[in-house]
Amino acid sequence: MTIRILPAVGDPGTARAVAGVLAGLPGVTPLPGVGDSERLLEALAALGAGGVAQLPEVVLVHERLGPVPALEIVREIALRFPATGVILMSADAGPALYAAAMDCGARGLAILPPTYEELGARVQAAAHWADGVRRHLGAAAGGTAEAGAAPGGERGTLVAVVGAKGGVGTTVTAVQLALAASAAGRAVALVDLDLQSGDVASYLDVQFRRSIADLAGISDITPRVLADAVFPHPTGLGLLLAPAEGERGEDVGEPAARQITAALRGRYELVVADCGTQITAAGAAVIEAADLALLVTTPDVVSVRAAKRMVRLWERLRIRTAEETTTVVNRHTRSAEIQPPLIARTTGTRAARTTVPAGYKELQGAVDSGRMQDLDARSGVRQALWTLAGELGLAAPPRTAAGDHRPALGGLRRRRAIEGGAGPAAPAGGGTGPEQLSPVPPATALPGGRFRRRDRFGDRFGDRGQVAVEFVGILPLILVALAVVWQCVLVGYSYSLAGHAADKGARAGAVGRDCAAAARADMPKSWHTEPSCGPGPAAGVYSASVRVKVPVLFPGAADWPWTVESTAGVARED
Repeated sequence: MTIRILPAVGDPGTARAVAGVLAGLPGVTPLPGVGDSERLLEALAALGAGGVAQLPEVVLVHERLGPVPALEIVREIALRFPATGVILMSADAGPALYAAAMDCGARGLAILPPTYEELGARVQAAAHWADGVRRHLGAAAGGTAEAGAAPGGERGTLVAVVGAKGGVGTTVTAVQLALAASAAGRAVALVDLDLQSGDVASYLDVQFRRSIADLAGISDITPRVLADAVFPHPTGLGLLLAPAEGERGEDVGEPAARQITAALRGRYELVVADCGTQITAAGAAVIEAADLALLVTTPDVVSVRAAKRMVRLWERLRIRTAEETTTVVNRHTRSAEIQPPLIARTTGTRAARTTVPAGYKELQGAVDSGRMQDLDARSGVRQALWTLAGELGLAAPPRTAAGDHRPALGGLRRRRAIEGGAGPAAPAGGGTGPEQLSPVPPATALPGGRFRRRDRFGDRFGDRGQVAVEFVGILPLILVALAVVWQCVLVGYSYSLAGHAADKGARAGAVGRDCAAAARADMPKSWHTEPSCGPGPAAGVYSASVRVKVPVLFPGAADWPWTVESTAGVARED
């Protein structure tokens, strides 16, 4: 269950402090805050118009909210919205105020300034109480509530990712699909159900103490118990990891797997389960309950045969039919003999339109560093898997009923967590404006746990802008290098012209013609030529020397201060 919190704080400094603490609490989605009691009641009325499920689970009321006294506001909320837990925030922790707040219907008293531990405990307790009230209201209305389901009967989407055999890229596919959905603003949980050899923690560089095995023996998985077991990753993913000791995986059986996934689906909009390649009782239960089952294979005979055996096994166990399974082809090449249509016909499944290319070099750095979230956005593998997430509907903004602003408000929480701010205030009336409901661009993880937020209009100032800046910076160096090469060509050409002119002048002088005119005859006008003719150093030899000035880049514009000289001698003909 995602806990939606509506903070009502009159003091701007206290509002920023409360927003900062809420942004760091796991499983919490703060709604845009309000600054007075009238806007608070209007906001609750607007949200409640869509039903009890649309109301926030928790409302934080500041003692100096105004203009109506805080205790009166607490009493009013408790009477008009009984399925919402109210927490009074005050700097006074005395027993008299505590008793008065409880008499007015508050579910807790939080001390100011707020701390993560104290405010988190109060929020969890109030949200658990509100969840119980809504379950009873739903049962009284004739509905049924599944264990671990969200208020109002909402259930997150469950996606099971299974490998046809080892080494086909199952974990990489599951991780990238979860990252793509999280970047789209959805609340995503990634579960490692490869209980004996799960590698999700290694791929995302996670050190953890809790695992899915710690939930196996718990009969009632409350939101607080689930939050203790789920690791909040900096990318926004909630990770429920396989146990570090493989033998503990035997503790997770079919009933535990069903209960755990039901609890996750009640809290997250999307649950991606990496089921590995071995079908266990827990994995079979998840595959059977999944809304979407992905079978990852590679385009080779061994993997395709393994995929066919896997599908037939599911049919014999009555887990899933081939028609309900989607095959994802990894390491695909156009030159391969086995193409997706052939795989679909062989296995009887539906092949995804998007195929994933082979990218060993692209993946090597991210895999070795254990930071799959830092895979280059220009990587063909990443682009293909994120496109696949869009094809499957996992990266699309979650569809909600009219008046349900939780996905957009979840995006605001992500933006506040990234920028470290309190976020924009709600407009008058407690509503949410278009700017507040716009999707939040994905954040790129940087070293040290920091984040760089991309522009909301795509890559205008992202990777493409970076390439343009780098090209502009290196352009002068390229031009200088080309100028140096061209000048060297001009120097060599000048030597060639001087030698040719000297030879021609000497030949002309040897037979009694004008040596200087012959030397200048074939010289380009842009090259300044100075011929010198006369008897050679040896008797009977006519010599000609030609000096040519080297031009600067463009012949005829300017010359270098030095010249090149060539001398030729020819025997006289009497």
